[in-house]
Amino acid sequence: MRRLVITLSAAGLALAGCGGAPFPASGGSAEDDAAKDARKNADKAGDKLYTSRVWPAQDVAHRAAGLDGVEVMKVTGTSTAGRGIRLVLRTTGTGATWDDDEPVTVKRCYEMRFSTTTEWGRYGTREVACPPGAPLTFKPWPKAPEIPTERLGKALPRVRSGGRVDEAKIRAAVASLHLAPGIRVEVQRKGDVVGVALTVRPYPYLDDALDCTLGRVAPGSTSVWVPSRIQRMPGEGGCDVGNAIVPQPPPH
Repeated sequence: MRRLVITLSAAGLALAGCGGAPFPASGGSAEDDAAKDARKNADKAGDKLYTSRVWPAQDVAHRAAGLDGVEVMKVTGTSTAGRGIRLVLRTTGTGATWDDDEPVTVKRCYEMRFSTTTEWGRYGTREVACPPGAPLTFKPWPKAPEIPTERLGKALPRVRSGGRVDEAKIRAAVASLHLAPGIRVEVQRKGDVVGVALTVRPYPYLDDALDCTLGRVAPGSTSVWVPSRIQRMPGEGGCDVGNAIVPQPPPH
């Protein structure tokens, strides 16, 4: 009879010798894994809060408080200008094991710095003791004024083909809408075309899409539309009055 020889690796011997004892995925304790997960969640929050613009500290903290799984425990500084602000965020992390035991969940606090000089992803994240007391709370964001797109479409004049567009009449039509102070108005003429752009920066505005409506009056054609969200993102120029005069092609 032949003798069957089986060779076990060191890892296999360790696993067999422990009788299926639980191991965390990283090789450390389940709590260590949970703490690493909490830090990862803090950095993800930082990526969502990052902005190269100057913003009041309370606005950034307010935005942080609205993120899933994030609690704001402390805020110092006045704005992201210069030395910037520091937030202490409390996040939750979960550590998994190889067996069927319940996962370990922990809460950890991390101090993070945000300023106009901070590079994306470099917030100096460091674990700190959680400040005593409950998380900070904030009043609801101010309600942004609504752009009256339908009313603008009805107010803008129609010009017959071969006629001349009267810019003064278009400005008067826009003025007749009695727009809210928070709506920015631009009217511009180029050749036979007059463009209108109504723009609002909604709260909380941290590198988010603008709200805007564009109008275009030309001989034989008057149109009003809302650009796509991609075009309304910062830097895309979709809300510029120039886009009303010469509309950008739709994104692919």
